[in-house]
Amino acid sequence: MAARTRAGQALDLAPDPELTGKGVLQGTFDGPIELEHAQSRRSRRRLVGRIKKGSETVHGSCASWRASLTYTLPPLASARAITADPAARAGAGAGSRWPTPGSRGRLRRIVNVRSTLSTLLLGAALLLPGLSGCLGNETAADFRFLNLEPETLDPGLVGGQAGGRIIANLFEGLCVRDAQLVPQPGIARSWQVSADGLTWTFHLRESSWSDGTPLTSEDFRWSWLRLLDPMTASKSAQLLHGVRGAEEFNAGRHDDTSRVGIRAPDASTLVVELAHPVPWFADLCATPPLSPVPRQRIEAAGNRWTRPGEIVSNGPFCLVDRRLNQGLYLQRNERYWNVDAIALASAAAITGDFANANFNRYESGLLDWVDSGGVPPALVDHLRERDDWHATPFLATYFLRCNVDRPPLDDARVRQALQASIDGAAIVQYVTRSGQVAAHSLVPPQLPGYEEIQLSGHEPERARRLLAEAGYPGGKGLPAITLLISTSQWHRQIAEVLQQQWRDTLDIEVRIQNQEWKVFTSTVRQGDYDLARGSWIADYADAGNFLEIWSTASPNNRTGFSDVAVDSLINASAREIDPARRALLLQEIERRVVQEQAVILPVYYFAITNLYDDSRWEGLEPDPLNQLDLRRVRPRHPEAMR
Repeated sequence: MAARTRAGQALDLAPDPELTGKGVLQGTFDGPIELEHAQSRRSRRRLVGRIKKGSETVHGSCASWRASLTYTLPPLASARAITADPAARAGAGAGSRWPTPGSRGRLRRIVNVRSTLSTLLLGAALLLPGLSGCLGNETAADFRFLNLEPETLDPGLVGGQAGGRIIANLFEGLCVRDAQLVPQPGIARSWQVSADGLTWTFHLRESSWSDGTPLTSEDFRWSWLRLLDPMTASKSAQLLHGVRGAEEFNAGRHDDTSRVGIRAPDASTLVVELAHPVPWFADLCATPPLSPVPRQRIEAAGNRWTRPGEIVSNGPFCLVDRRLNQGLYLQRNERYWNVDAIALASAAAITGDFANANFNRYESGLLDWVDSGGVPPALVDHLRERDDWHATPFLATYFLRCNVDRPPLDDARVRQALQASIDGAAIVQYVTRSGQVAAHSLVPPQLPGYEEIQLSGHEPERARRLLAEAGYPGGKGLPAITLLISTSQWHRQIAEVLQQQWRDTLDIEVRIQNQEWKVFTSTVRQGDYDLARGSWIADYADAGNFLEIWSTASPNNRTGFSDVAVDSLINASAREIDPARRALLLQEIERRVVQEQAVILPVYYFAITNLYDDSRWEGLEPDPLNQLDLRRVRPRHPEAMR
């Protein structure tokens, strides 16, 4: 008996299956599949939808069962059977910390289905609570979460959320942010600001590195000077440009560290002298790049210092193990100054690029928390109805970078034509569908004290006129354009919709090129692209953080764009202490970069979309930066932990 189904619909099974369970089908395929599962000690029960035998709907928890299922596959799709054999996986032996099939039950065979025409994949209908074991019984992590492969674990070099999320749990700066993003005492137990706002004095609490070495104010001074050192080539050095002499030192205009306003008069006091008032300086001190780094390890191990066995940190967790493209294993730092407040003894950051596979891991109990990287596009409407769906606004914008040094994107009219062809409302309505909002600016609208610009939006006639004015009427003669994306089902679907919108509006063909995340970031950094998917997640809640990156000297620019007037406006806005006047300067920056020059093409404002069971965990409520601060995470029922 064959069946054809879609996500969330009832599924007719082959005759005589022995089933007690629930599931949801994410895709369709053709051919029989045999599944066998032995119930494990601990299993997840949050599968949704229905499995149906004839007219009888089967309810209850999953027990041992066996079934032969037959579906029909759309044209041009392919199925691939994968044997889940623990012994066949390198490094996945007994006691391994890493996910290996078989440690919590057995799934002898699963089927991955990929279709170029359909975004629906075989998924949770084939998910059993024992789909994949995680960490061996002796070394199982208390909490496991999804994370992209970090580009680096060096606070001085970090430039993305994947690395920043891990670094924020391995290291602690002078300040930390609470769930409302308000700076709170971290390594600094207190601080004072002079009446003129130019001198900040931080008083450090007694604390140590994870190897027992005392942590002092000199560690912060050395770390911040390293961040500013031109040889470090940090993407975050601009965070300290408000410090006296820091910008000049970072630009290589002098190499005298005594001229930089960072002093450590004694082991527990750090004095920072600013060139101009920076009212949000405490917010900066809570960002991952301003965390201290261990000079003694860096000088001894060089670039290897962030590897397991070499790394020394000062935050609530230590890095114990790391497997490329698998994950990182963290253990509680017993020398952390506030270790008694840390409920988790261990945590694992599991990496994965594909939403369906990540969602499968979550459903099977392999992951306790996933962000949008674990939300399959085909299941969004279904998942939004679940109790473990958590969505909230995000201080982040999805956009496209334009390489302004490459024809035809060296012409602002071509870039403006591409922007006017984008229908962001259609993308958020039919593709993302998770609370995202079509973008009319680069700066998200929820930042207090700032009114963002208003792009004109989807204007097909204007787009065609601009392209004709640039010398390409009807798209004729336009050089080939390639859109570079990183590996993700979401990015692929968005890129394909954009591709179609440009085809329909401008009659042009834009190719799509996909690269794995670390390769992608390197390619963009080198400027070897035409259009590239981009995003900016706020380091702190201020419009200037979205706009300062477009200065000529900013390593986060990566577009080739350089404008003396914009550089001057950015410098002026950094020094302006009157909020109203500063907002006007920032608006002019955004108008020039986004509206007039169309250096970047805004698509939508992100929304946080996380999956986690708040009946099992507390402290996971998303903040506007989706930080995932493991300091706050604790089980509601510790006795039920692994």
